[in-house]
Amino acid sequence: MAKPEERKKRAQKIVAYLKKAYPTPESELQHTTPFQFLAAVILSAQCTDKAVNKLTATLFKKYKTPKEFAEADPALFAEEISSIPFFRNKAKAIIGAAREIEARHGGAVPRTERELVALPGVGYKTAHVILGELFDVWEGIATDTHVKRFAKRFDLTDQSDLTKISKDLEVLIPKKDWKYVNNGLVLYGRYVCPARPHDCADHPLTKLWPPAALRWPKAK
Repeated sequence: MAKPEERKKRAQKIVAYLKKAYPTPESELQHTTPFQFLAAVILSAQCTDKAVNKLTATLFKKYKTPKEFAEADPALFAEEISSIPFFRNKAKAIIGAAREIEARHGGAVPRTERELVALPGVGYKTAHVILGELFDVWEGIATDTHVKRFAKRFDLTDQSDLTKISKDLEVLIPKKDWKYVNNGLVLYGRYVCPARPHDCADHPLTKLWPPAALRWPKAK
């Protein structure tokens, strides 16, 4: 197990690279209203942003406000999003979140973690993606599959649970830099170091800590 100080130095080198490579990182999920972004984040679980954007290009022409989502017919809405994984559960969560926001928050997406995680379909990760993207509030690090992959590969955590990984990273990385972690690693993972097996020895982050190349499967 790596010493905490070693992990902290390594994490901060990674963040320094992300800040330079992606100085204004933003989610690639398309939206025009705050609730559309919340819905898109729920839809993106275990699904690519590309697939979500393809779906929402049509879906979001019909549904824009929490009220419109809340009034959607559940069966029809599920059918409308059936091109993505777990569409029935996601339909239930999105409509449920919209109804809660209409009933308890005056139709406005909440601005605190406590209120967000009380909504159907919204956990720690989703809440902090929403807070950062919509309100520029960075009270936590959102860990998704990309962040988990790099946190494990660069030996920044011994955890597997996404929220526990977030907590480990929040100890290693100064709060002022939390905004660069999720979107930065998502973009890096999408365009530089994808999840499929490959040789990553020459990648920028791997050069900062070469042992990472040995912790990632090479293509056969």
